[in-house]
Amino acid sequence: MTSPLLNAQQLVKNFGGLTAVANVSVHFNQNELVGLIGPNDAGKTTLFNLLTGETPVTSGAITLSTDQGVQSLTGKRPTAIAQAGLSRTFQNIRLFKTLSVLDNVRIAMTNHYHDGFFSSIFRTPKYYQTEAAMTTAAQELLAFFNLTDVANQPAKNLPYGTQRRLEIVRALATKPKILFLDEPAAGMNPEETADLTRLIRQIQHDFHITVVLIEHDMSLVMSVVERLYVLNHGALLAEGTPSEIQQNPAVIKAYLGGEPSC
Repeated sequence: MTSPLLNAQQLVKNFGGLTAVANVSVHFNQNELVGLIGPNDAGKTTLFNLLTGETPVTSGAITLSTDQGVQSLTGKRPTAIAQAGLSRTFQNIRLFKTLSVLDNVRIAMTNHYHDGFFSSIFRTPKYYQTEAAMTTAAQELLAFFNLTDVANQPAKNLPYGTQRRLEIVRALATKPKILFLDEPAAGMNPEETADLTRLIRQIQHDFHITVVLIEHDMSLVMSVVERLYVLNHGALLAEGTPSEIQQNPAVIKAYLGGEPSC
């Protein structure tokens, strides 16, 4: 049996006397599209924060399978985890609002383009070669997502839905193995949500990466994911395919018998 790409075992996060995540174990396989749902305050974003190093775990272990073997990510800083291949977006858009769209993407690429301290200070030919390569790569990524026409605009001038798309492009610019999307459809209208649904499928297919999704919109989640985890009160309530989750009595009860909403 192939080892999971990312494996998290018995994760716990306590904030004082409050347990936000309670002994949660999850795994994500290569090139898989997974959903994470649950009622409000179920611990979904906290779990994302633990997996990406934004919040330190109280206890538990997180490991990543690499070509060199299994690497522990437990206790590592977000920058180290990003370099290992985990990238994410946030509920609240985090862009450099006054910088251009192109520069927002270029900045996200800096971990993969190194020209050295000496080269940067003295502007050697290597520095200009690196800058040109980074610009070309950023332009290609923007073209892939139909953002070429706004490449030189400040990010703050973009419509809300386009800012959301740019945030995803920035996350992809880090060349992740796993992309975590935290409520990417929040605030979008139905047309923008439909475009996002197609975009998520395209990302998984064309970039051959694992995508993990928190989302309120159940029609989006159920239409794109292959597997679901359900959290409730910080604990893992259920795991299964979308059809299995929709018929799970414990899940139905957690959502008060209504149509699930994250």
